[in-house]
Amino acid sequence: MIRLAVATDEPAIRACAEQAYARYVPLIGRKPAPMSADYAWQIAQGMVYVATDDQSNFQGFIVFHAEQGHMLLENVAVLPSAAGRGVGKALIAFCENAAQQRGIGAVQLYTNEKMTENLSIYPRLGYVQVGQRTEEGFKRVYFEKTVVP
Repeated sequence: MIRLAVATDEPAIRACAEQAYARYVPLIGRKPAPMSADYAWQIAQGMVYVATDDQSNFQGFIVFHAEQGHMLLENVAVLPSAAGRGVGKALIAFCENAAQQRGIGAVQLYTNEKMTENLSIYPRLGYVQVGQRTEEGFKRVYFEKTVVP
């Protein structure tokens, strides 16, 4: 199940981000942006959704919001204990469906160039690389997927 996050989800979201992204700290040389995001603010803005299992146990989360002409998928993370069960794919599909329902024709996302598995996962999900740039000291690779509203 995927539902809108509430304030009481913030500790689980933060813990998930810490667990999911910790392995990238040595590769990037510092904490990736999702490890220091202001999740309380994002939750209050209605930008965060959580995935739970059939016992309502937290499994992962996604952060996205509408921007000019596209939906920006800012962050998706799954607990390491839930990895490989399709939770991440379900969260991404949820974002794509939200874009379609709002009449938004594309989803954009970015990943750090050091997160090499993402560079192969996103194209398998239909995303096309559309750019690379350094922002806030992070070397990011941008992807986009057209979703027909």
